[in-house]
Amino acid sequence: MTLNFRGQVHSGRLIVNEPIDLPDGSEVTLSVVEDGDELDDEDRARLHEAIRAGQAELDRGEGIPATEVIAKLRAG
Repeated sequence: MTLNFRGQVHSGRLIVNEPIDLPDGSEVTLSVVEDGDELDDEDRARLHEAIRAGQAELDRGEGIPATEVIAKLRAG
């Protein structure tokens, strides 16, 4: 079973943001997930340019409706 919760560390203790429906004494494993990504400045600039170019295509009416893309993917 996998449950995902968000929380913060305060005074060396993990405080979970939402209630957890587990019995008292349950053993849990915590994994620290690094926020952010592994993009360098050049990769990030290319990503942002691709996003801008894609938005410009949509603004010009050149996009493909998601329902059409999904139908093509399902058709194989």
